[in-house]
Amino acid sequence: MTRQNPAIYFIKKLFVFLFSVLLLSIIVFYISRLAPGDPLVSYYGDRVEKMSPQERIWAEDKLGLNQPVSIQYIRWLGNALHGDFGISYKYKMDVTEVIRGRIGNTLLLGGIGFLFIFLLALFLGVVCAFKEDKLLDRLICKAGTIISCIPEFWLSLVLILIFAVNLKWLPSSGAYTVGKPDDMGDRILHLILPLIIVVTSHLWYYAYMIRNKLLEEVRADYVLLAKSKGLKKGSIMYRHCLRNILPSYFSLMAISVPHILGGTYIVETVFSYPGIGTLSYESARYKDYNLLMLLCILSGVLVILCNMIAQVINEKIDPRVKAGK
Repeated sequence: MTRQNPAIYFIKKLFVFLFSVLLLSIIVFYISRLAPGDPLVSYYGDRVEKMSPQERIWAEDKLGLNQPVSIQYIRWLGNALHGDFGISYKYKMDVTEVIRGRIGNTLLLGGIGFLFIFLLALFLGVVCAFKEDKLLDRLICKAGTIISCIPEFWLSLVLILIFAVNLKWLPSSGAYTVGKPDDMGDRILHLILPLIIVVTSHLWYYAYMIRNKLLEEVRADYVLLAKSKGLKKGSIMYRHCLRNILPSYFSLMAISVPHILGGTYIVETVFSYPGIGTLSYESARYKDYNLLMLLCILSGVLVILCNMIAQVINEKIDPRVKAGK
């Protein structure tokens, strides 16, 4: 089998990426505009109810909503290719400015949650595999299964009721106290409850996958050979089995980003955390078309890139994946 030219391989990946983003933009654009609701309410508020038919026609013309959807999309795409994604109907400012003020909060919550999830998942997976079928393994498996079945929004409300309402130890919403955006201690307090939900709702799913990967390695022939040479179980687990699953572990990290991102969006909405998740909910609720489009494109680009990275890692691990194409 001849080796594929790296330039051709890169061009193919780039074409798939661009086509996927284009298809995503078309789907989101049409669905958002065909969905029920009045986008003028987002821009003009209650004044829409008092508008005459002539004033309504003028308002729709001002926002470019009086043309066929296909024409609207072509115009939006042309502007987007020049870096102009329009203004937010609700916030009356450029959508990139609106997102810039929120994206840092989501990166902070999602980034810290992502690191905690995979560090703890690796630790729990190793412990469970090392103590397979023993009391500690069974306890962790049962506890993890129960916690992972609890809905995120319900657990969020329970923690708010206990720690914010009854005990008053932690804040129930927001990213920081009003007037203290630079207070790191205050930000940490606001992160604790959302972070707990993000981590607990995803942790066991990945820990269980790592546990199973390690157990597959433990049952491999080379482990039996290593035992026959007198190597201890701990040495085999850490020097050989764990090392062999690391490529799969990194692939799992890449492909899990959309899963964790979706969970972060839900948590932000429940805790009124001012991030991209809350902004996405608001843009969909108020028919803020331009803001919704850019948020969906950004989320879609991240999902597509992470899946492509995971695919590349899998191709490096097992060249048969690439050969099968």
